[in-house]
Amino acid sequence: MTTTISAPVTSGRPATRAAIPQVSNHISFRQTVANSLTMAYRGILKIKHNPEQLFDVTLQPILFTALFTYIFGGAIAGNVHAYLPILIPGIMVQTVVMCSVVTGTQLREDMDKGVFDRFKSLPIARISALSGALIADMVRYGIATTLTIVMGLILGYRPHGGVVGVVVAGLVIVFCSFAVSWIWALVGVTGKSASSVQGISMMIMFPLTFLSGAFVQVRTMPGWMQGLNKANPVYYMVNSSRELMNGNVYSGNLAWCLIGSVVVIVIFAPLAIRAYMRRA
Repeated sequence: MTTTISAPVTSGRPATRAAIPQVSNHISFRQTVANSLTMAYRGILKIKHNPEQLFDVTLQPILFTALFTYIFGGAIAGNVHAYLPILIPGIMVQTVVMCSVVTGTQLREDMDKGVFDRFKSLPIARISALSGALIADMVRYGIATTLTIVMGLILGYRPHGGVVGVVVAGLVIVFCSFAVSWIWALVGVTGKSASSVQGISMMIMFPLTFLSGAFVQVRTMPGWMQGLNKANPVYYMVNSSRELMNGNVYSGNLAWCLIGSVVVIVIFAPLAIRAYMRRA
């Protein structure tokens, strides 16, 4: 026995499909900020559960400060205490700027592991994973800055710029490093692997850091090397930090730091975001 089932007909007209509600993909700016802060909190939790991620911002400033102080202090400044006003601001800049390199490396690792692919299925702003990672790294910058200052105080450094000069110098370094991290974010998004991103970043940052006068006065360098520093952003970071910490002086070096950081953000943030959105 065969049974035939016919489609229902209403009023002599063929049945029509029910209207499907359209879901908007628009994410408000407020929600984007909230999502970014949530992703930043995720990044901080990663540090909590993997404390070894803090080795570069905890052990490095302590070891570098102690080693450079006692190895180079007498040769460069005559004694340890005379060298500390030169070294501590330089170590602060060197440590935090090097920490910004990790931004691109960890970003590349997360992308290779497919972490960001899982974020695509969530009703969040796609850019929040990138912006949240950069915000979380600012916590690492703050830790490195604080530990360097504390280590300097233990060794006998007494900043004549006072608390205000030290705090302003720390904020400037964190802000400038945040700007630099956008460069490494772009390298991390477009790089082929985490190891290649780290290699490229270190190859660029090591010469810039050592040329900047972080460990010795620039005036002791050859003339052509002093000229190169005029185009070295780390040079202005080191000089402004020394002026703030040692005398609470606000000079053109500070202005160049802030202007340069804004320019870097304006140029590299859109490039990093565009490259990330293509891949996300």
